[in-house]
Order: sequence, then C-alpha cells, then structure tokens
Amino acid sequence: MRRILPERSVTLFDAMLVADRRHGLDVAKKLLQAGHDDRDLLGAALLHDAAKGDRMRLWHRVAGVLLEAVAPAALRRMASPAPTSWRHPFHLYLHHEPMSAVLSTQAGCSPRLAGFIRGEVADADEPLLRALRKADDAS
Repeated sequence: MRRILPERSVTLFDAMLVADRRHGLDVAKKLLQAGHDDRDLLGAALLHDAAKGDRMRLWHRVAGVLLEAVAPAALRRMASPAPTSWRHPFHLYLHHEPMSAVLSTQAGCSPRLAGFIRGEVADADEPLLRALRKADDAS
C-alpha cells in the first residue's frame, strides 16, 4: 500500500474504517490478479471509499443498496448534506465518490487517480475504469 500511495495520502487511508480499508485492499488485489499494475488505478482502489467516514453504519449501506434498487428517488430525498443530520450517511452513500476524489487530491494524489474515483477518465483509461468497477462490484 505504501508503494502505491503518495506519503501524505497514507494518512487518509489509515483514517478510513477497517472495513473500508479491507475493501480497498481487496479491490486492489483483484486488480493486481487481473494483471493491472497502474499506480493511479491501484491508488483509486484503495481510496475510493475514503469519504464514507465513521458515521455510515452497515444498516445505512444496506438501506442505501435496497433503496437505490427499488426507490432511488426516496433515497435522494432522504439524503441530507448537513453533517449533523441522521440522514447524512445517505448523502455519503450517494456522493462518496466525488467527495473521496477531493480528499485524495487534498492528500497529494494525482488528478488522474481522483478521476478514477469519480468515474471521469480520459478515453484511453476507460478500460481501466471498467476494471476498477468490476473489481469493486466483486469485492
């Protein structure tokens, strides 16, 4: 992990919940097993959930997945950007990718790595983005 991430971003990774760090490591491992060794791609795998924070509990994640599948409009209505709201974890569920991308660039990661997290990459990187999404979905 320390070979992949810039020094300052290791602190961001270390601040993530154990489950999110484990998931990031699992995604990176799947990418490596598939033959991908791009440093920005692997860094994005490690940090893509950095913004979820410690307020998003398992039940928020389960509820988010279920609501996204059956009532996405209800999920969007429930989400509150106010950090003190009990509904804030649903905002994190919906918006953690761009928020994680911002955190990663603030921690010294490249704009390209942040683009992988946001899902906005150059055409040449589209196959790598698909690989990241596949590894994320499988982990």
